[in-house]
Amino acid sequence: MDIIDIKTYMQSVGREARTASRLIAKAETAVKNQALTTMAMAIKRDEQKLLAANAADVKSAKARGLDSALIDRLTVTSKGVAGMAEGLLQIAALADPVGEVSDLNYRPAGIQVGKMRVPLGVVGIIYEARPNVTADAAGLCLKSGNAAILRGGSEAIHSNQAIAACVKEGLNAAGLPETAIQVIETTDRAAVGELITMKEFVDVIVPRGGKGLIERISSEARIPVIKHLHGVCHVYIDEGADLGKAICIADNAKTQRYGTCNTMETLLVHEGIAREVLPPLCKIYFDKGVELRGDMASRAIVAQMNEATEEDWHTEYLAPILSVRVVSGLDQAIEHIAIYGSQHTDSIVTEDYSRARRFLREVDSSSVMVNASTRFADGFEYGLGAEIGISTDKIHARGPVGLEGLTSQKFIVLGDGHIRQ
Repeated sequence: MDIIDIKTYMQSVGREARTASRLIAKAETAVKNQALTTMAMAIKRDEQKLLAANAADVKSAKARGLDSALIDRLTVTSKGVAGMAEGLLQIAALADPVGEVSDLNYRPAGIQVGKMRVPLGVVGIIYEARPNVTADAAGLCLKSGNAAILRGGSEAIHSNQAIAACVKEGLNAAGLPETAIQVIETTDRAAVGELITMKEFVDVIVPRGGKGLIERISSEARIPVIKHLHGVCHVYIDEGADLGKAICIADNAKTQRYGTCNTMETLLVHEGIAREVLPPLCKIYFDKGVELRGDMASRAIVAQMNEATEEDWHTEYLAPILSVRVVSGLDQAIEHIAIYGSQHTDSIVTEDYSRARRFLREVDSSSVMVNASTRFADGFEYGLGAEIGISTDKIHARGPVGLEGLTSQKFIVLGDGHIRQ
């Protein structure tokens, strides 16, 4: 398509999404759940088709020389297919937030004032790799009463279209318009520029991908954006930590998967326990091929570490690389996170209740944890069924964005002929 055709195509997509959003907003819960269940069944049935489509994408990505972190996010396994289906079924099992009334109270004038939860309208999602986003976003937007326009990256075009076919099947089975969930068919980047400026058709944009993509969307969009730029996540091993728990958590937070935004990128260790915890923990890292970059104190304990630079503390590696710093205590750990963190996810390992409470209260991140791996910062793990993304913003939605994050509230007033005196 040329630029004129892209603009025409995207305007048509937006117009159809806006029309469909009014139908989805009033759809009954049972109808939406029927669509979600059928989507899940179709994904399970078409596992081999989805894996074949994904294999084609992965082969192409490797031939193009795309980096290993992106290929990791792009790759779908049988477990991943099952996870997409299970996520849709979980969403179907969740309570429908649309129409929920809260805080209904009588006012002195006799009227009742409350709030009703309502859909946002049309949600535009722009994402790189991660074919599972196609299923997750479709399910979450549908259950929350929103229409969705999904624009995946060119590297996942075959995977996304294969999943889109299952989504359409679910919508058709429930008698809902196919245009409620539209997956953009062109890989032309001009489509992104159109999507993020169609404020007459789109109510909110959710970018999922690398920092460069999200920075571009944030600066160029004429529509509100729900986002996080990057995930510089920390685990702080306190002096009061259980050594076994600390090693297990710090290992999992880094090595369970390298290319995700909730993977630990910096390990902070209390100086009082550093000589006990660092040698056995670092051996685990070295055995798994993780490069360690440490400060002077940590390298004095484990000499094989490379020297960390100031830039390392700011870096989201998305790779088997980890920064390590020995700190004097909780105050310095919290200060380090405040300076270098990205307000994504941070965890403390400690058996000291008071320090745990302080960490929860004072660390200003969208997810703060005690004695748990940062890898749990995920909508599926939080019981949201799935997530459309993680927000580090402080207005509207924060943390993993599930059904409630895809709705807003409006005031409702109930009267019986009341007039203002």
